[in-house]
Amino acid sequence: MRAIVWLFRLAVFALFLAFAIENTEPVVINLFLGYYLEAPLVLFLLGVLLAGVLLGILMLVPNILRKRRELARLRREVQQRASMNTLPAESEAQVTPTL
Repeated sequence: MRAIVWLFRLAVFALFLAFAIENTEPVVINLFLGYYLEAPLVLFLLGVLLAGVLLGILMLVPNILRKRRELARLRREVQQRASMNTLPAESEAQVTPTL
């Protein structure tokens, strides 16, 4: 299964590499107020991909932090319940049976 995954990754990388090699001509991106950027299409696409990845990570951060807080709270609760369930052996010995 790992070999299949690595072959798939290699094929995707080869496709992206072939796309990058074929698209080296400069492209002009017109911005506001007469400004423009001129660079190969691949650079613009990689920039947009990187921006999307960073935006996705930023959107996950609040959820991750919330889960960590909840995990810490649950661990404290488990420790408290475990300490409440353990009674000292001396208290059990002090109980006198009635006949």
